[in-house]
Amino acid sequence: MPKINVYLPDDLAERVKATGVPVSAICQRALEQSVRRVTTIRATVLGDLEVDDPTAQLSQFTERTRAVIKLAVERARADGASTVGTEHLLHGILVEGTNLAVQVLRAGETDPGHVEKALADALPARADNPQATQFSGPAANALELTVTEAIALGHNYVGCEHLLLGLISEPDGTAGQVLRELGVDLRSTRRTVVAALTGYAHLRAQAGSATPADAATVITTAIQRELRPVLDRIERLEQRTGLASET
Repeated sequence: MPKINVYLPDDLAERVKATGVPVSAICQRALEQSVRRVTTIRATVLGDLEVDDPTAQLSQFTERTRAVIKLAVERARADGASTVGTEHLLHGILVEGTNLAVQVLRAGETDPGHVEKALADALPARADNPQATQFSGPAANALELTVTEAIALGHNYVGCEHLLLGLISEPDGTAGQVLRELGVDLRSTRRTVVAALTGYAHLRAQAGSATPADAATVITTAIQRELRPVLDRIERLEQRTGLASET
């Protein structure tokens, strides 16, 4: 049987040794689940979108994320596009409007309205092609990256926040280009997603009667708390750079 080396941080390696957990069995199960999720998304993005529900096999995608994909397919067909592109996936996120990806953009001081306008400017004129029956290469890659982001963050679901990360990290898609030109980068957005989910978990631990406005406030507060130390360090570095340049 072939062997795969797994490298752990020193502190975690010591704790694993101390507890005696079955590393091989745990890694095997985690890898089996991850491979199954990636295989499923590959089958979906390479499949025919003419079926009644192109997201039927994506059981680990949230309802909102599946709704976003359906909105993307609808927009591509309305545009007369031959394929569903990353621009249509980003459009779906913005149109759905209630998902965490939109809140993450706002928390990062990127107005979804500005994204929508930039996306509209980047879209080609409406074509007269047959209805889109498959995802474009960049869109297929972005969806696979979406699943990879969810796995890397240790999440057992795939949400719109993961889709946003997948779109940003895909190098050739229109959506990623639009987002990056607006200053939305992968590293800070990933950090914002983690902070947002921390805030959401905190909210759920509170009274169950919280309103959507409460959710937005808690998430934004958590993001600001998580990012504040980073911004402080950047400010100190800028001050040191300024003093060095003066001398």
